[in-house]
Amino acid sequence: MITKTLPLVKDSKRLENHLPEIPQTPGVYLMRDGSDRILYIGKSKKLRNRVRSYFRDQKKHSHRISLMVQQVVEIEFIITDTEAEALALEANLVKQHQPYFNVLLKDDKKYPYLCITWSEDYPRIFITRKRRIGNRKDRYYGPYVDTNLLGNTLHLVKRIFPLRQRQKPLFKDRPCLNYDIGRCPGVCQALITPAEYQKIVQKVAMIFQGRSGELIDILTTQMEQEAQLLNFEKAATIRDQIRGLNSLNADQKVSLPDDRVSRDAIALAENNRFACVQLFQIRGGKLVGRLGFIAETPNLAMAETGELGAILQMVLESHYQTVESVEIPAEIIVQYELPESEILTNWLTERKGKKVEIFVPQRQGKAELVEMVKKNAEYELARLVKMSDRNTAAMADLAEILDLPELPHRIEGYDISHIQGSDAVASRVVFINGLSAKQHYRHYKIKNPEVQAGHSDDFASMAEVIGRRFRDYDKQPTLEKPDLVVIDGGKGQLSAVVAVMEEMNLLEEVRVLSLAKQREEIFLPGESLPLATDAEQPGVQLLRRLRDEAHRFAVSFHRDKRSERMKRSRLDEIPGLGHHRQKLLLGHFHSVDYIRMATVEQLAEVSGVGPKLAQQVYDYFHP
Repeated sequence: MITKTLPLVKDSKRLENHLPEIPQTPGVYLMRDGSDRILYIGKSKKLRNRVRSYFRDQKKHSHRISLMVQQVVEIEFIITDTEAEALALEANLVKQHQPYFNVLLKDDKKYPYLCITWSEDYPRIFITRKRRIGNRKDRYYGPYVDTNLLGNTLHLVKRIFPLRQRQKPLFKDRPCLNYDIGRCPGVCQALITPAEYQKIVQKVAMIFQGRSGELIDILTTQMEQEAQLLNFEKAATIRDQIRGLNSLNADQKVSLPDDRVSRDAIALAENNRFACVQLFQIRGGKLVGRLGFIAETPNLAMAETGELGAILQMVLESHYQTVESVEIPAEIIVQYELPESEILTNWLTERKGKKVEIFVPQRQGKAELVEMVKKNAEYELARLVKMSDRNTAAMADLAEILDLPELPHRIEGYDISHIQGSDAVASRVVFINGLSAKQHYRHYKIKNPEVQAGHSDDFASMAEVIGRRFRDYDKQPTLEKPDLVVIDGGKGQLSAVVAVMEEMNLLEEVRVLSLAKQREEIFLPGESLPLATDAEQPGVQLLRRLRDEAHRFAVSFHRDKRSERMKRSRLDEIPGLGHHRQKLLLGHFHSVDYIRMATVEQLAEVSGVGPKLAQQVYDYFHP
């Protein structure tokens, strides 16, 4: 007979024996239930005192903590040398294990980041909604709430400073017009060294670090030095950069008594599902950045002020672990007291090398600032709830239309695109909880030899794609399985897909339907008539959004493929130039136009293209 281990709250003897084993040192503790699942991960500068507090005065605990304590069977601990190490270790463990009772930040691609690829000799600067774990040298700034403002700022920055303007060079052997007008320093032709270019990018980084004032001081000194050396043209260029920086945040003044102190202000608004957190970055009395975070709070009561402080602390820890030390402000104004403010303060002070203060404001000016941040958080929460409610209502309506046992969490949509059979492709788009999940999108090239120019077969093409998608479906337990598959088309496309799924014995496991374009009619397998629905009801609108996205994704891929084929069509006419050497030429010159303008000697430089073939290519374009 197996004896089930009781929770520690119901086994006082085992609890009393276990607590003295925990040291009074900084470290991290992990609480597990009877199934060895990690319930909660926390940190403390005195582990024993913190763990003991969970089992004393339980009436003072929040509902979430009380529920967690009732399930704790074992407590593990990892000691560290310092409180800062405990903070970093806790963050890494929470990201790795994602315990249920730790309030987790939600990465839903809602807010964009700005990325600078310092891992490259000539760093790129771009906006992205996905924070990749790529090279550690690359820096991400954000997430920014105002997407339009971020885009406008980056556009203006590229006008102020000479930066690379194109992802790929326009010409092979010379810079483009951007170089001639001073917008680009000639990165494509290496007319500037990597070290010199990185100095320019470092100035740009200071803007997104909230150090525009410091940058203006540096540029002012440089301008005066160049003027003294009689380099008036260079001095005028720096002057224009200073004017551009002054206009960048001219309308974002925040009135505070001491505008010399850099400070961040953080506040949140919450309900029983989400907590929307806003962090305002204020430098020199100006609002230079407004960052947004979303925390999932399904088991958090609104009245738990201590829990709300824990959310703010979690956001601050997560944010400041990813920034450079110069970006850490001297003051951090918070809406609620942080549960471990001392640990965070010491860690930030150590990183910055100067004293950092964290406090709840008492004076009117700073209290009003926090209130302003809170109002912005409330606005973001209202938007999030509205969007979430709309998607939930649409999924509920769709579940009722199709008589589904649960809401369709993952819906996949498929479409075919071609022109009379040429360049036939297919697309798969994925909606999760009613929102597009672009990381799961896929393209398919139709491989059926019978589908070619002059002969199309949408039925066979759709059957091929579905067969490739669900191949070895049962043998892949980690494969993400859809709750619903939507086919763009009518009864014909649906019948072709149903036949394939019946062969794979998947028709009972995976629900499938088709959505016809003209009347927005829904067809189900085995039914000759469409479902009786209204084209404007929420569930049908969700299917239409999915179908339209699948169509857009398929058409864009088809156009790219057709454009590539048309590029190659002229090269196909050159005698002796096979497909492989066509690829070599296009890879070297990037376009047929550049191949046409190349000399015989330049053509012969391409690997695999000798003087004889180079002459044939040249003669073709110059008869």
